[in-house]
Amino acid sequence: MKKYLIINGVNLNMLGVREPGIYGNKSLKALEDEVSKKADELGVEVAFYQSNIEGEIVNAIHDALGKYSGIIINPGAFTHYSYAIRDAFSSVRLPAIEVHISNVHKREEFRHNSVIAAECTGQICGLGFLGYSLALEALVNETKD
Repeated sequence: MKKYLIINGVNLNMLGVREPGIYGNKSLKALEDEVSKKADELGVEVAFYQSNIEGEIVNAIHDALGKYSGIIINPGAFTHYSYAIRDAFSSVRLPAIEVHISNVHKREEFRHNSVIAAECTGQICGLGFLGYSLALEALVNETKD
């Protein structure tokens, strides 16, 4: 059975508390439950990882090589400046999709640029938690044997 890693970066452990007008009032656990349900429907497995520490996310990406068929990542603020995370993706060459709960292009100017997106298959933003399920479906389709 194929397995996919979902990485949530900085401050996403605060979902449901942090700026509910932007991110909603559901918790990270609720997000994980929704994605797990989608994984069951698709007949795949998912694992979740969250860290507020850039180097730990880099290590998780490195450790994914040989264990997962692809990665879904919401890097949070690391999106806009973490060349370390970008380089981790270019090192492992696993299919990846960048996801953002909010539409980053409707927000502050600094949020419009992603240094990570160029190393990803695609980017989904502004669709709330649904974006993760859509990303999983896209990765499953991309990695079919």
